[in-house]
Amino acid sequence: MSEPLVIIGNGMAAARLCEELAQRALGRYAIAVIGKEPRLAYNRVLLSSVLAGDVSASDITVKPAGWWRDCGVTLCYGKSVTAVDVAKRTITLEDNKTLPFAKLVFATGSRPARLPIAGADLTGVLTFRDIADAETLMSTARRGAPAVVIGGGLLGIEAAHGLAQAGVEVTLVHLMDRLMERQLDFRAAAMLKRTVEAKGIQIELEATTEELVGKGHVEGVRLRDGRILPADTVVIAVGITPNAELARAANLAVHRGIVVDDGLATSAPDIFAIGECAEHRGVCYGLVEPANAQARVLAQRLAGCDVRYRGSINATNLKVSGVHVFSAGEFLGHAGTDSIVLSDAGLQTYRKLIIANDRLAGAVLFGDTSDANWYLELIHSGASIESIREHIVFGRSFVERKTRIDRAACARAGASDAGSSPRRPRTNGADAEVTGLQR
Repeated sequence: MSEPLVIIGNGMAAARLCEELAQRALGRYAIAVIGKEPRLAYNRVLLSSVLAGDVSASDITVKPAGWWRDCGVTLCYGKSVTAVDVAKRTITLEDNKTLPFAKLVFATGSRPARLPIAGADLTGVLTFRDIADAETLMSTARRGAPAVVIGGGLLGIEAAHGLAQAGVEVTLVHLMDRLMERQLDFRAAAMLKRTVEAKGIQIELEATTEELVGKGHVEGVRLRDGRILPADTVVIAVGITPNAELARAANLAVHRGIVVDDGLATSAPDIFAIGECAEHRGVCYGLVEPANAQARVLAQRLAGCDVRYRGSINATNLKVSGVHVFSAGEFLGHAGTDSIVLSDAGLQTYRKLIIANDRLAGAVLFGDTSDANWYLELIHSGASIESIREHIVFGRSFVERKTRIDRAACARAGASDAGSSPRRPRTNGADAEVTGLQR
């Protein structure tokens, strides 16, 4: 008889876990997925496209209803879980129904952080985290009326871009000295700023929001320097908070997120957590790939394999405001590391690689991210790049062709083959620079 496995949360992490379980342990568990949102799991990365009107909400669904049935999953969405009884091995739904579990997985995700400032409760002050937020923004943001987005991280930029595409006059306010400071270095962030501004979005950096002003409905954003930015809509996108209250109420160990070990297990037996709600080795990941990795490991463990999750390298590979950006690992560098930079202002491309002890430690790419996965593999593997150091910044295809030519030359006992050397990737002449190739 199948063991009852309950997953709380119907987002991307839950969908990936069900997919991995279907591949490894189909039929072993009677799986029930409980989701608060009244819809199938969807890709949150594409919310700005929904806001801009480029795609519909149904277009970003991760898996159709039939897929869940084929995987033996019972979906119960549009209902909240109100309590978990660890001793009785049951969960309680908002309609007071209870469900038993043999194993339980928290995949409850996160929610937008709120700013503790005056006026945050005014009408017209919104967040941008789910489809409901996107639909509210589409219905309330008026074409041509001013909007202010607070927060220059990924979500803030995406919200600003979506609103601008919909014809809204947008100003983006950010506390820090550059956009996406957790993912980009100064140079890439400056390139991103120019790109975002070219789309008609005004950017205010190193700007502290003091309060939101208005009578009933928001009318503006007051900055610390005294300026008031007019706003009919304000979007707060200043980070996320793990949804861990349900676990805390069940007396599970919770710090910032639900604490899990290398087996993704919580402090109670047979109860696990994955995704944005989980805290592993003191880290809460707010990205898709770590959640996928956690889902894969947990599925293997639930299938009987003795594997461990050792943590993830922070990596971002996304399309931001129409431009591809990527960063991974120690992309800023520090004492004892070297950097290799390939920059072409004419082509709007930029690559910076951080080398530590002849290994790739980090990378940041802007514009052309075609080699992102290869660089991430090198960071993950920790393999020596000494033999390819001179050419690594030009990408995988160049390095592999150069390696083949060199091997062929060696096989010909030193015969010259200079005429067939590979070309370095195209640059825009005087606007291009390559630095840091030599030690």
